[in-house]
Amino acid sequence: MADIDLSSKGHSDNPTFESFFASALARRAKISLLRSTAPPPEQPLHDFSSNDYLSLSTNRDLHALFMTSLNQQSHIGLGSTGSRLLTGNSSLALHLEAELARIHQTPSALLFNSGYDANLSLLSTLPQPTTAIIYDAHIHASMHDGIKLSRTSYRYAFKHNDIEDLKRILSSLPSQCTTRLIAIESLYSMDGSLSPLLEIMPLLNSQTLLILDEAHSTGVMGLHGTGYYSHLQLPPSPYVIKLHTFGKAIASHGAVVCCSKVIREYLLNYSRAVVYSTMTAPHTLIATRCAYQYLHRHAARLQTNLERMIQLFNELLSTPQLPSPARLLPSATMIQSIVFPTNPAVVKLAKLIQSRGYDVRPIRSPTVAKGEERVRVCLHAGNTEEEVRGLCEAVRWALDVVVEENYGQTRIDVEARL
Repeated sequence: MADIDLSSKGHSDNPTFESFFASALARRAKISLLRSTAPPPEQPLHDFSSNDYLSLSTNRDLHALFMTSLNQQSHIGLGSTGSRLLTGNSSLALHLEAELARIHQTPSALLFNSGYDANLSLLSTLPQPTTAIIYDAHIHASMHDGIKLSRTSYRYAFKHNDIEDLKRILSSLPSQCTTRLIAIESLYSMDGSLSPLLEIMPLLNSQTLLILDEAHSTGVMGLHGTGYYSHLQLPPSPYVIKLHTFGKAIASHGAVVCCSKVIREYLLNYSRAVVYSTMTAPHTLIATRCAYQYLHRHAARLQTNLERMIQLFNELLSTPQLPSPARLLPSATMIQSIVFPTNPAVVKLAKLIQSRGYDVRPIRSPTVAKGEERVRVCLHAGNTEEEVRGLCEAVRWALDVVVEENYGQTRIDVEARL
């Protein structure tokens, strides 16, 4: 943004689109909310920020498997050439869908270009005018956007992971609501919390379906990395629609909705993201297939490595307690959050940790509630114990600096230990 004039001088006299946009960006910069595509550092930092939870994006064995598979498909083009319903369909796509339906134990499956497209489609397309959508307050923005585009006005948020609040809403719906859609995530990306899925399952029936977003649990949980539903050893259910994404632990791109055959056909005919989007490129489909093949053999080992890093991180930052007002949110998953109130303070905290060579990112309000601003840490199967120990030392050092600057407390000098 350095080459863009964000000053608002003269904008009110004769407003233009450019002046309006510049003013909006200036307001955002003033409150430490300006986003940018800053170039990556010349010296790569230790990755504690990406969604590459199993470190597959840099896995040489998976890369070799992908290149071999790609070379065996020398007849395919670089692009899919059109939408799925025109020239973009392929035997590669159909076979991958059949394989994913088998792996995730559902009758059918439908590919999407992204998890965002899939959530948008599910929640804008499936609800009918008399459907009630009941959703967890912490669902992803893509789900919220889908709900806004739906044809129903019966929309209700229940308190995060609060099964009693969900039951209360279900029991008090207007009589006009003939069907119900519950929308949750398996693993929530801000807190690292897991949904009360076992308690939700008995609430489902032919008129009450569940949309389960497995974006962050795919790969890191379940047999062969098949997700949280699989991890809980739940039997296949006709009342559950599962969404698995490929851009995180799978190290590819796109998503799949695993569902009944009727729901697949309905989405294929009515989802605008399917009908009017160019289909995923063939090489991406091959990459996704290879990742699932690799996980079939190696998921358990990778998950074990990841669990070791999670346990070590929690041990190192739980005792001694972090200096007030910082706090470590309870999480048994690879998503960890160090809460430190106010946007400027949490941005400073992240920058200090980055200065020690560890890539973490600030999560600011309004992405999270005011007062719940945090540095989010994403642990990976490829992280080492040395890296995790170094990160935790950097976190404690950075917290002491920020606490002293913001609250005037005497900080403990831990630089000698770094």
